[in-house]
Amino acid sequence: MSVTNTAVIPQVNGPIPAGPCGDDDCGIRDVLDRLGDRWTVLVLVELSKGTRRFRELERAIPGISQRMLTLTTKRLCRDGLVERTVYPTIPPQTDYRLTPMGKSLADMVFALADWSRDHKEAVAAARSRWDQEHL
Repeated sequence: MSVTNTAVIPQVNGPIPAGPCGDDDCGIRDVLDRLGDRWTVLVLVELSKGTRRFRELERAIPGISQRMLTLTTKRLCRDGLVERTVYPTIPPQTDYRLTPMGKSLADMVFALADWSRDHKEAVAAARSRWDQEHL
């Protein structure tokens, strides 16, 4: 049995309404730019446990490819959230650690996770009510 979603999407006539913060930049886009993918959050969480080598990060984050880990750590370093240290050994060893700014962001991620756990049952109940009323 297949279900087709027949929801009607309202058309916007005239100017597009302002975003969630009006016309001002309230920082939401910056948050999404930093945390908009799952790998960034998972790398932050892993590094909150302490300094990790590249391969340790790779093993600790199931499903991440070497390329995605490289891109993610580079972005985090670029944004000042992670510090990268390369040791002149053969082969070279590379360590990653959170900067103070990265630690403060990781704290916020954990606060969001706490909120999610605290409201898990309420969200499940709301979804169940929605499904009963709309499906």
